[in-house]
Amino acid sequence: MNTPLAIPCPHCDTLNRVPADRVAEKPICGRCRQALFTGHPVELTAANFDAIAGRGDLPVLVDFWAPWCGPCVGFAPVFAHAASRFEPQLRLAKLDTEAQQQLAARFNIRSIPTLAMFKQGREIARQSGALNAAQLEQFIQGALARG
Repeated sequence: MNTPLAIPCPHCDTLNRVPADRVAEKPICGRCRQALFTGHPVELTAANFDAIAGRGDLPVLVDFWAPWCGPCVGFAPVFAHAASRFEPQLRLAKLDTEAQQQLAARFNIRSIPTLAMFKQGREIARQSGALNAAQLEQFIQGALARG
C-alpha cells in the first residue's frame, strides 16, 4: 500500500498529501502550485515555524544561526548543499536567532550554530557547533535512525 505523506508547502504552508512513491518526482503544492522541494533551506520565522517544522511526515533539520556569527556563516554553504542532497528525504530549514529571538528562547538555544531535527513537531536530535559535510551527513543519518 502506498501511504501518502503529509508535506507542508514551504511557500504557502499548505499541508499536501503526496503518495510516498511519488515524493521524488518533484511534487507541487495543490494550493499555490509551487515546488514542494526547492533544493534550498527554507527560511523559518514565527509565522511559519509550526506549519513547517511542527507538522507533516518529513523530518525537518533546523539550523539555528545568526548573521554576526562567523562559524554560522562558514557553515551556511555546507548546510545549503545538504538541502539539495537530502531532499525529499527530509526538509532543511534555517532560523535566524537574532530576528526570531522568541523561537530561539522557546527551543533553549544557548549557542550557535545549533542543529535540531524535528519529527512531527517533536525534537529528536540536537548538535551544537559548525560541522563539515561528512560530520553533517553523519549527524543526519544518526538522527534519522533514532527518529
